Amino acid sequence: MSRTITARARERAADGGTNRWVVLVVLCVSLLLVALDATILHVAVPSLTEDLRPSSTALLWIVDAYPLICASLLILFGTLGDRVGRRRVLLLGYALFGVASAVAALATEPGVLIAARALLGVGGAMIMPATLSILRAVFPDRRERATAIGVWTAVAAIGAATGPVLGGFLVEHYWWGSVFLINIPLMALILPLGRRLLPESRGDSDGPWDVLGALMAAAGVLGCVLGVKRAGAGEPLLALPTAGPLLVGATLLVLFVRRQKRRPHPLIDMRLFSRAAFTTSVGCIVLAMLALVGLELIAVQYLQLVLGLSPLETGLRLLPLTFAAMAAGATGSYTLRRIGPRRMVGWGFVLTAAAVLLLTLMGQDDRPLLLTVGFVLLGFGLQTTLFSAYESMLSEAPQKSAGGAAAIGETSYQLGAGMGIALLGSVMNAAYAPGLDSVPGVPTEASSAASNSLGEAYQVADQLGGTAGAALYQAARHAFVDGLHITLCVSAVLLLAGAVMARRLPRAMECPAEPDESFESYESREAVKTREAVKTREAVKTREAIERCEPAAEGREPAEPRVPATREAIEPAGSGRPTH
Repeated sequence: MSRTITARARERAADGGTNRWVVLVVLCVSLLLVALDATILHVAVPSLTEDLRPSSTALLWIVDAYPLICASLLILFGTLGDRVGRRRVLLLGYALFGVASAVAALATEPGVLIAARALLGVGGAMIMPATLSILRAVFPDRRERATAIGVWTAVAAIGAATGPVLGGFLVEHYWWGSVFLINIPLMALILPLGRRLLPESRGDSDGPWDVLGALMAAAGVLGCVLGVKRAGAGEPLLALPTAGPLLVGATLLVLFVRRQKRRPHPLIDMRLFSRAAFTTSVGCIVLAMLALVGLELIAVQYLQLVLGLSPLETGLRLLPLTFAAMAAGATGSYTLRRIGPRRMVGWGFVLTAAAVLLLTLMGQDDRPLLLTVGFVLLGFGLQTTLFSAYESMLSEAPQKSAGGAAAIGETSYQLGAGMGIALLGSVMNAAYAPGLDSVPGVPTEASSAASNSLGEAYQVADQLGGTAGAALYQAARHAFVDGLHITLCVSAVLLLAGAVMARRLPRAMECPAEPDESFESYESREAVKTREAVKTREAVKTREAIERCEPAAEGREPAEPRVPATREAIEPAGSGRPTH
């Protein structure tokens, strides 16, 4: 009985009934957990450091293990889901995410926590592309799919923005492990729901899965993301720890592309990149994430170090950005139908650039109204851009390649985030450091140490004390605000470049009747086989019934049909056969 109910629920979700919106809810909860875990740990780092006493290297890996592993494995698990079933990969990701969360929450050694964070990255890499590719299968109609993607992208923004707020609350009231512990009951709920409600979805399963190619892609992305993160941490770009991973990663990705072009059954169909809309959408995702993550990082530093807000207060100040992103996602489908992808992405970038330029009015004093208006415009503009770029990218890819396309989009998302921290962080450091070169009464060694970051400048100023400490404190604040203004201007230029790039997108949202490329995306193999068998049996019965009405062999009386029927209903006119 349970299996029958489950099968009916899956058929309703697959056939486009109301249950597909329930499927969307399950997918969005999955994404929310993954997005939360990417940012919720940041505010717990001081408490964690005090408890576990990790080295500086171990602390870096505790923070970076999750995004590094997740980004590197997206292509591997996205294409694997196309072959073995996206629902299967997603459910395994749920289970692994829950187990890794329990290990992380109860960790007593830095090494255990690093391993748990790496396992969380593996689970996240299973979940993220699977949610988007199942969404692509469950919503074949582009108009409904646009609405679903709007909700999906809004949930991603909510998770990323809510992470620091929720993390700050949990750390203040409980202990640092609670930021992981909240995943366990949610995963315990969503795993049986996903197993019951989510339809199985597969792509093109012809030919063997390219294991070597998948490993090359994973290692290549890992090297690039690691190198970008090291550059963002302030290490010289030409230093071996930074240039080495970048060079190896780029080389592996080039070899991966060449390998996929030669194979008859590639992991990712590289012909996707010959479509201008697909390539442009990927580039817009990178630029949008570059601006979002880099600006959020700098905004958090400004709110905490310049305005003196607590982590919880900082998270609350960023909530307008989240609410604006929710509004953009909710209205995105309607806007896309009205103005089309080109203008929606382009004007989204322009609105974001305007918000960034408005935020250059920030100074050393708190201006809540200015910050609120700037964050609202920033969140609405970026979410509009991300929504339309994701929708265009996914609609350009055929359903059979949805897993690979989703993996490309999510990898672009992660690369853009890493590049944003590296690029805008480097601009910020280059603009901030010269302001501390000649502070009256401050030794050269102290000025050099203070030029690393504003937080370190405060520590050096406290150690110096007196007039020199006060002078260094004020100089560091002025230098940081000046650097912030320069960084915002650079970000605005990049965003306007994205608006120019968006001109390659289609002018209107086209909604062609999409062929059923793979009906196994909506039904199981067993259901398809059963239906075909029934059709075959019915055809055989029909043929036998007709043959019973055919004349007997020459010299014999024709057989009487079992079912009374008129010959005229069966035989062609003028056959010359006797009638009864």
